[in-house]
Amino acid sequence: MVEVRFLGVGEPKPKRVIRVPLRLVSYLQATPLMLILGCFLLLPILMIGTVSFWDYDFAQMYPDFVTFNYTETLGSWVTWKIYFNTLKFAFIVWAITLFVGFWVAYFLAFHVRTSTMQSVLFLVCTVPFLTSNIIRMISWIPVLGRNGLINTALVNAGIVPQPIEWLLYSDFAVVLAMVHLYTLFMVTPIFNTMMRIDRSLLEAARDAGASGWQILTNVIIPLSKPGMAIGTIFVVTLVMADFSTVQVMSGGQSASVALMMKNQMSLLQYPAAAANAVVLLALVLLMVAAILRVVDIRKEL
Repeated sequence: MVEVRFLGVGEPKPKRVIRVPLRLVSYLQATPLMLILGCFLLLPILMIGTVSFWDYDFAQMYPDFVTFNYTETLGSWVTWKIYFNTLKFAFIVWAITLFVGFWVAYFLAFHVRTSTMQSVLFLVCTVPFLTSNIIRMISWIPVLGRNGLINTALVNAGIVPQPIEWLLYSDFAVVLAMVHLYTLFMVTPIFNTMMRIDRSLLEAARDAGASGWQILTNVIIPLSKPGMAIGTIFVVTLVMADFSTVQVMSGGQSASVALMMKNQMSLLQYPAAAANAVVLLALVLLMVAAILRVVDIRKEL
């Protein structure tokens, strides 16, 4: 029980005492957050799930309860191919960003001695985020194009006889742009986790005769797993929901689930897009649940 005391003006002693159950106080404290999550998270998801069962034609939607939106989504091999392509992008981008992000964070945390220089170098990593994703993505076109900087340099140097076609408007360009866009989302949580590692553990490992590689594999990597898990959740969810990068960098030659939903909405096929959104959400939640089963990230939150 929690006592709530109301004091009268100028009175040194309590005027009235109200006993409130401690459980009720906890619920009252959590009410604002529950309202925010309910209005801006649960309610939109509920609306999307409801619309996914509606009927539609070329002009409008009709409130109904039909299942053919899910039947068309899960029963088409084209849709399954698009989902597989999206998972392929997610896996490749995750692997590259994890490798690059880990070593960048490792360098900042253990090889940069002063906190001032760590902050400066970390801010340098965030400079590209001062511009929009679209601008950073499009900036790769004059670099990777047929007459771009890379092809021009390779041809002039005699390394290749003619420009390389697959540098732009291909899966390679999509992956490269996504790695550029999302690596910082992997660097930040890993760097934050590494900065929390007790340096006395590293000294103890050195005193015990451990080599640098043994310290990395037996101390630093295990203690950095929560940051890797958080970065993985960020990168995977961002890649799964990205449609602009796939559309622009592939030149329309590749597809993703988010791009498919964008095309469906442009054709006013909102129930079909909602059904794909529900399936994609379920897939992402399963992936996040699998990550949380492997790594406990509560200590980082």
